[in-house]
Amino acid sequence: MSEGQARRLSVFVASTFIEEVEAELADAFDVTFVGKRARGGDRLVELAACIDRGEAFDVVLFSLDVAMGAREIGALPADVGALATYSVGTDHIDLAAATERGLAVFNTPGVLADSVAENAIFLMLAAARRATESIDLLRSREWPGWNPTQLVGVQLSGRTLGILGMGDIGERVAMRARALGMEILYCNRRPLAVDHPVQGGYRATASELIADSDFLLLACPSTEQTRGIVDESLLSQAKAGLILVNIARGDLVDDDALVAALSDGRVWAAGLDVFAGEPRIDERYFDLLNVFMLPHVGSSTLEARLGMGRILIEGLTQWQAGNDAINRVC
Repeated sequence: MSEGQARRLSVFVASTFIEEVEAELADAFDVTFVGKRARGGDRLVELAACIDRGEAFDVVLFSLDVAMGAREIGALPADVGALATYSVGTDHIDLAAATERGLAVFNTPGVLADSVAENAIFLMLAAARRATESIDLLRSREWPGWNPTQLVGVQLSGRTLGILGMGDIGERVAMRARALGMEILYCNRRPLAVDHPVQGGYRATASELIADSDFLLLACPSTEQTRGIVDESLLSQAKAGLILVNIARGDLVDDDALVAALSDGRVWAAGLDVFAGEPRIDERYFDLLNVFMLPHVGSSTLEARLGMGRILIEGLTQWQAGNDAINRVC
């Protein structure tokens, strides 16, 4: 799009965001916000209703709660020229269908990496220090007081962290974990540069990584190659006492396999921020006290939320001016 800056982009916002982000979007564009009570597919029904009233939009902006598959993309009016997702991941978008329609697609890389990396450390600590049991003991109002055998966990220092997916977030977790005294191993599509501080910890396969790791962090995207990668076969190769942490996508994990391994002690504990089939969670996790769970809050900091909105504003502004944008996916 290259019609200059004279006209403000018309943007349909199909997800709800914090007030500060919505205010900045309204300052930058002519914005129509979805109704606050709309859920899932209802959000795009509202878009269709706006179009029926004669409204036109250049951009549809949404997040992980709105699926933008081939059918949804095919139903978009001709005026729409871009999709902007308030997320790093794009697995809720049919990118092939978007490309075929000639739509530009934007996401939010980089700006939430620190928040997600901090959350990874939080999950690691919580799983290692038996946070679920500790919280339950206090909230039951039955804590008998300190004793030397109570809720003995493990410390991070001196342990080995294996990171599956050494992208931006993985590297930031590695930096923080090294400061806590952990040794870093990783598995990636390719080794890091020879001068990288953790380059020597490369493992060519997930099997090699899990066999050598005290903690296994899932930080890779959900792809055909990685979905279900944590299965019975992989977990059978785990180092004794493994703690598994997932900050990536829930569908990387076979729930049956992980629940079984947590139940019989092959996996000592887990810290989970993401789940297959969100917001529905496998009910068996609720009965496992060695599982510490969070409701997909990895990027839920004010800094990350504002940064995500601002990089979309910048990318769409550059697109309107006919310039390249660092966050354009296709």
